[in-house]
Amino acid sequence: MGVRLLPRPRAVLFDWDNTLVENWKSIQAALNVALLASGKDPLDLDQVKFQARHSARDIFPVLFGDGWQRARDQFYAHLLEHHLAGLGIMPGAESLLDTLAGRNIPLGVVSNKRAQLLRREIEHLGWSKRFVGVVGAGDAAADKPDPAPVHMLLNKMEISADADIWLVGDTDIDMRAAVAAGCAPVLVGSADDGSDLFADAKPILICLDCDDLAGFVRRQWDTICVHHRASEPAR
Repeated sequence: MGVRLLPRPRAVLFDWDNTLVENWKSIQAALNVALLASGKDPLDLDQVKFQARHSARDIFPVLFGDGWQRARDQFYAHLLEHHLAGLGIMPGAESLLDTLAGRNIPLGVVSNKRAQLLRREIEHLGWSKRFVGVVGAGDAAADKPDPAPVHMLLNKMEISADADIWLVGDTDIDMRAAVAAGCAPVLVGSADDGSDLFADAKPILICLDCDDLAGFVRRQWDTICVHHRASEPAR
């Protein structure tokens, strides 16, 4: 794979779940409550993570058919009651945010988590002042991978979309949203899962985790721009 040019970021937009925070047990429990109530089999954690790449308004009709709205309400009722108790910070996330903020890079969050829950979690962690703007599922006309929420967030931040705006996330949905919005797709995690999920939205940079990305920023900051192979971790 060829080498791409990665500009120094003018702003960094983050996905939320499994990028900066982890809350899978709460999400799994809430989804399985809705599945069992609909007479469907529960999902294991890997299955939940795969489905949760999409926003609820996109995936619930697929999972539940005509009864999707009732299932969605059951899911959110359970999650709203329990999600803060299961909320955890991904390793290195605070260090990464501090590293970027220390270099005067404006930060934002664009998530497929319901906006009410997203803002509640950010406030619970005391992170509200870290982000110039926050956009959750339902805020825009469509959710990721549609570029609408990315453009909404950039409008809030008074920044135009371009290749020097990084969108950092852990799924193909995030990478597709970045490409569709004209931003740089930066993956935290692995794209080597044997699937073709990233075939139409290859990340321009892959880091193993938030610590890896923070280290990359610190190592490369004094250069005008950096070259990096999208097929390899930054470390």
